[in-house]
Amino acid sequence: MSAPSTQPTDAAPVLSIDGLTVALPAWSDRPHAVENLSIQIRRNEVLCVVGESGSGKSVMAKSILGLLPAPHVRVTAGRIAFEGEDLLQVAPERLRAVRSGRISMIFQEPMVALNPLMKVGRQVDEVLQVHTDLSARARRERVLGLFDDVHLPEPARIHGSYPHQLSGGQRQRVMIAMALALEPALIIADEPTTALDVTTQAQILSLLKELQGKHGTAVLFITHDFGVVAEIADRVAVMRHGRLIEQGDSAPVLRAPREPYTRDLVAAVPSLIPRHPDPAAVDDHVLAVRALSKTYGGRSSFLGVRSRGVEAVRSVSLEVPRGRSVALVGESGSGKSTLARCIVGLEQPDSGAILLDGQDIAGLSRAALRPYRHLVQMVFQDPFASLNPRQRVGDIIALGPTLRGVPRDVAWDRARELLDMVGLQREAVGRFPHEFSGGQRQRIGIARALAMDPKLIIADEPVSALDVSVQKQVLDLLDELRLELGLSMLFITHDLRVAAHVCEEIAVMRRGEIVERGSTARIFAAPAHEYTRALLDSVPGKGWEH
Repeated sequence: MSAPSTQPTDAAPVLSIDGLTVALPAWSDRPHAVENLSIQIRRNEVLCVVGESGSGKSVMAKSILGLLPAPHVRVTAGRIAFEGEDLLQVAPERLRAVRSGRISMIFQEPMVALNPLMKVGRQVDEVLQVHTDLSARARRERVLGLFDDVHLPEPARIHGSYPHQLSGGQRQRVMIAMALALEPALIIADEPTTALDVTTQAQILSLLKELQGKHGTAVLFITHDFGVVAEIADRVAVMRHGRLIEQGDSAPVLRAPREPYTRDLVAAVPSLIPRHPDPAAVDDHVLAVRALSKTYGGRSSFLGVRSRGVEAVRSVSLEVPRGRSVALVGESGSGKSTLARCIVGLEQPDSGAILLDGQDIAGLSRAALRPYRHLVQMVFQDPFASLNPRQRVGDIIALGPTLRGVPRDVAWDRARELLDMVGLQREAVGRFPHEFSGGQRQRIGIARALAMDPKLIIADEPVSALDVSVQKQVLDLLDELRLELGLSMLFITHDLRVAAHVCEEIAVMRRGEIVERGSTARIFAAPAHEYTRALLDSVPGKGWEH
């Protein structure tokens, strides 16, 4: 009698995790990263694993692949059966073979995952060269076919390109092509769309669903974005503190979650129902940008050849009314950040005016700009990168005021007041940034901005790197402080849910130009420009509203 086949049928799970427990080092804040976790994934199914940072999602994924940093983090109990074989019991050589051929991984940041010194076609070819007997010509045809499958334009050109020559969406498509190269039974996608624009995100999600249906692949999709879950998931598993809280088909979990924690996560997702502004007209503008332009490059070389410049901002006019919040929305490369850098004085515009509280600051020297710098402050996207890791929180917040002549003890007292205002303990002044969570570090960044008594806050994607529940807390805090202190805010984002949550007005930017402006309610109800309509149509989970 022949041995029974271990290959899965459509009904049998491709992956079955039973009672998985992963221990953490003794100095950790809890004993287990994952505790008694049991989930299954079947062929042709997308399972979304949802949870906040620290919930154990990524540790679970690394356990499947045998990539835990042992011996400090190690599996202490359970079974991970892949196609009938327990991956926790196989020899290292067998695990490497499974990991390279039957299970693939798509990472969150393709620019980090791809080798910057190697053309992308060669990187995909390397997978085939190591794991197949195909000839060089056959491998090239296979790579070009994969690039065509993932809808990359001009596959031959992409094949000969380096990662930095491709857009973020194109790099992620290359990663998907690499993951599909050996036709795996399981793809683990770890936040693969978090860093992408909304339109590119929609394309990648649609592509994954298309390819998954075409190849019958099982997909384990790790995310904290319930819009993505609504868009792509067949089933959902919710994790918290290493434990499985709830699981089931996506529709019931999204629309009628059983567990309070899941209900809280769903409730924290910003709604697409826009806020309505105060009907009173505001003629007073704290910021008025007039016909601003900024071009990079375009200089003549020593041979007299003039390079073509990149028009990052092209004749942009924009106002931020006093006490109001305006969202600046657009994809990467649209010119949003360049416009913000010009407003705060980090870039010199080529032409145009920047009226800050009635004073034109465009073109001022650093010395001449100094008296106006405190009027406009920025809250940055990455709170950890924007805080000096060697300085205590009190010094970080007090630095600006002390440079303006405020005595150090007075500035430190003000820092304590501001920490209390943003929801942190006053004693935090003596701690360092690494001792705080991401959301707490963003609160410190907000306190630092407020320490300068600004009239305008420029928030550059301040919640894109945060979990959905922390994101809501920070958004609500910014809104409360704006109303309490009478601040104006220019909120840069690519997330239209965020724009609807905190901003009364929206300006849509594309290729350096403002293509549409108006109240959030009007633009959401009746967008006039085709690009705005495309952005709204691309919002993940648009048809799902809690």
